[in-house]
Amino acid sequence: MTQRHWTLTVVCVATAMLMLDIAVVNTALSRIAEDLDAGLGGLQWVVDAYTLALAATVLTFGSLADRFGRRRLFTAGLALFTLASAACAASTGIDALVAARAVQGVGAAIMFAVSLAILADAFPGAKERAGALAAYGATIGAAFAIGPLVGGALTSGLDWQWIFLVNIPLGIACIWITRVHVRESRDPRARRVDVPGQVALGSGLFLLVLALLRGNEEGWGSAPIVAALAAAAVLLVAFVVIEHRVEEPMLPLGLFRNPNFAGAQVAALAISATFFAIFLYITLYLQQVLGLSAIEAGLVYLPATIVIFLVSGATSALGEKISARVMVAGGLALVAIGMGLMTIAGADSSWTALMPGFLVAAVGVGLFNPAVIAVGLGSAPIEQSGLAAGVNDTFRQAGIAIGVAGLGALVPAQAALGGGSATEYISGLHDALWVGGALAFVGAIAAGVLIRGVRAPEAASVDVPDAALAAA
Repeated sequence: MTQRHWTLTVVCVATAMLMLDIAVVNTALSRIAEDLDAGLGGLQWVVDAYTLALAATVLTFGSLADRFGRRRLFTAGLALFTLASAACAASTGIDALVAARAVQGVGAAIMFAVSLAILADAFPGAKERAGALAAYGATIGAAFAIGPLVGGALTSGLDWQWIFLVNIPLGIACIWITRVHVRESRDPRARRVDVPGQVALGSGLFLLVLALLRGNEEGWGSAPIVAALAAAAVLLVAFVVIEHRVEEPMLPLGLFRNPNFAGAQVAALAISATFFAIFLYITLYLQQVLGLSAIEAGLVYLPATIVIFLVSGATSALGEKISARVMVAGGLALVAIGMGLMTIAGADSSWTALMPGFLVAAVGVGLFNPAVIAVGLGSAPIEQSGLAAGVNDTFRQAGIAIGVAGLGALVPAQAALGGGSATEYISGLHDALWVGGALAFVGAIAAGVLIRGVRAPEAASVDVPDAALAAA
């Protein structure tokens, strides 16, 4: 194998690992709760610690890699991710697992932030780069899609620790390949690290999620919750002010002057905070209420996964006739309808009661993903396509973290893990589905207003494949 093929291999494997660790955890949560004696709040943090760390730091690590060396940062991210995976598997308490997941999320942010730049350096020619990025996108798209099934198989066949242990040999192999076969590269015009912006964004997101997760327990009018929400609002506003004034911002606000770019980020936030955030509670319903095993729960998601891939593949032909605005807004509207249809499922239902809603939402996701990436990246200057990809991932991961916390406030914690009435859990799950569906519909309206006459084929001029960012 040539150096560039080694580079493509290691980037695909490493990024597939970090995408799998977003998806595999859901089907293992019931077993984690049983083994570590954890409540719903602990399980929510197992998901949110990872996504919050990734969302808050991915833009900063892109700047650090440009300045200090992309291979060096990629190696550090791999080492951190691998060590954190070992710590996750060795955790004997939920607090230790959450802390290890946060560190794992930082490692994942480094890997994700640097991966596209490493590929761009290894494949400088436009034709070669397009092929490499297509392989990269297909790999991580597949990894994310099969995540629930892989998590279920490992948990049912071995135990929950194995969803993390499998990362160790892969991580070690990737570190060796990176050190031996990947060449170093830097950006001589690298931006400065925006420390004030990083602190404000990370702290604001953390306090917002903390308040949403603890609101039911502490009381929404209690002093700690009100203080956390107020501080989160102040910090997030401060982040916007900092980005407006700092000379080299981590998130250039000028990008949002383009309504197409702004609409794409609003849409990405909307789908992540609703449809993807509800997976945690759907999985608990499948395992705790319906009594499915981890692998059976993973298999429930398979039909929808197949539909997403088929519809996404068909959008290239549709894009010649239908505008990206219609596909993004229409896709979100179908997600909203699908979430409403999922409320058919009850305490005594079969898992098949979820299928109509799953399949309708899957059609929506298949239409949505390629089109929203075409808009988001196609509306940014070509020299800022990497930054635009990072912004998109920030909005998606932040959406999942906020959605898990916000929708979880509607689900009774005492009933989530078999400690209360299944009817109470179903009632709370239905409330979360209705609220999530309503928010997805609002996102559809916002996308329809902001996004203008862009067609999906314009994504062909962008050097980042749809599948890569759709999976992200």
